[in-house]
Amino acid sequence: MNQTLRRREHRGRAAIVGVADLVSTTGELPGSTRALEMEAIRLALADAGLTLADVDGIFASTGGTFMPSLELAEYLGVQPVWTDSTQTGGSSFEVLCEHAVAAITLGHCEVAVIVYAATPKSSFKHGGAGFGGGAQRAAALAGPVSPMVEWELPYGMRAPMGAYALAASRHMAMFGTRSEELAEIAVSTRRWASMNPRARLQELITIDDVLASPFEASPLHKLDCCLVTDGAGAVVLTSAERAVGGARPGVYVLGAGTSHTHAMISEMPDLTQTAGVVSGSRAFEMAGVRPDDVDVLETYDSFTITVLLALEDLGFCAKGEGGAFVADGRLGPGGSFPTNTNGGGLAYTHPGMYGMFLLVEAVRQLRGEGGPRQVPGAEIAVAHGCGGVLSSTSTLVLGTEATR
Repeated sequence: MNQTLRRREHRGRAAIVGVADLVSTTGELPGSTRALEMEAIRLALADAGLTLADVDGIFASTGGTFMPSLELAEYLGVQPVWTDSTQTGGSSFEVLCEHAVAAITLGHCEVAVIVYAATPKSSFKHGGAGFGGGAQRAAALAGPVSPMVEWELPYGMRAPMGAYALAASRHMAMFGTRSEELAEIAVSTRRWASMNPRARLQELITIDDVLASPFEASPLHKLDCCLVTDGAGAVVLTSAERAVGGARPGVYVLGAGTSHTHAMISEMPDLTQTAGVVSGSRAFEMAGVRPDDVDVLETYDSFTITVLLALEDLGFCAKGEGGAFVADGRLGPGGSFPTNTNGGGLAYTHPGMYGMFLLVEAVRQLRGEGGPRQVPGAEIAVAHGCGGVLSSTSTLVLGTEATR
C-alpha cells in the first residue's frame, strides 16, 4: 500500500469535539500559565461533554518547561497511554492535532487533549522577557551556542520581524507586490475583529493607517505585525465513532500535512515560498478536496506577509498573485474568501504561538458558532499554522462530515 493510501485511511477517523480559548480585550490574563492551561482544559472538556477521567492522551507544547506533557499530566493526575511534546513554534498545535489523529486512528489513545498557554504581555509588564526580539535573543544567548547566535545576531537583524521583512522585500522585488496590498490584509482582518467583542483590537483601520504606522522592519509597518498578548486554549479530540451523539457536533479532520525547510531565515531556500506548498498539498490530497472547496481559512498571521505567502503556497492563488488576490476586501466580512474570521493574530490575540487559536476558530465556524462573524454554510475549513521564521508549516483540512 502506498503512502497516500495509508494516509487516506486516517481521513475522517477522528474529530475535534471540544474547544476553548482564554483571551482578554486588555491583552492580559490573571494567573500562571499552568492555571490558564487548567482552565482551558476544563472548558474544552466541558464543551465536549467529557471529563478528565476520559482523557488518555496528553499533547502539550508550552515553552519554558522541560517536559511539557509529562509535567502537565502529573499536575492533572492523569496517566496517559500516549504523550507528545512536539515543538515547531506557531505550527505546533496543527502538528499535534495531526499526531493525535494518528494515535486515535491506530488505537493508541481514545481521548486526546491539546493545550497551550503563555503570558508574554503580563511577563514583560512585570519585568520578564515577554515575547519578541528581546526574548528570542535572550533565550538564544542563554543556551548553548546556536547557528543563529553565530551567524545572524551579530549582524543586528531585528528578531523576529527582520526575517519576515526579508521575505516581504524579496516578494516585492520578484513580483511587484506593494505595501498597500499587504496593508489590505491588516484592514480586512481588523474588520473581522470589529465584529468580535473578545478581540484585543476592534477599531477599524484603513490602508493609509497601516502605511502611516511606524516601520518595525522595512517594509513592514507596526500594523503589519501581530499583537503581543496573554492567551490560552485547548482542543479535545476523539474517534469519529465516539463523536457521534456528543455534546457538540464533531468537526472531522479530513486531511493533514506537515513540512519544514529551515530553522534560521538565512537558510530559507526561497524567501518567497514556504513549506506550505508541501504541507498544503498533502493535506488536500488526504482530504480529497481542492482549495476551491474551502469555505473559510484560518491561517497564521504573525505578519501580513505570512498570510500572503500562505494564500499562494496553499494554492488559493498563483505564486506572485497574492497582492491582487487580497484586493477589495476579499478576505474580510462579505468577501469571497473569508479569512481569519476572529481577527487573527493581528487583532484578536497572539501570545507567541498562535496555532491553537486557528483550530478553535475553525471549529467554531464549522459548528455555526461565529455569531455576527459566522460564515454562512461553512462546511470545509483550513487551519494553517506557521512556526519559526516561516520555517515549519502544518495544514489541517476540517469538515462537518466524516465522509464527503
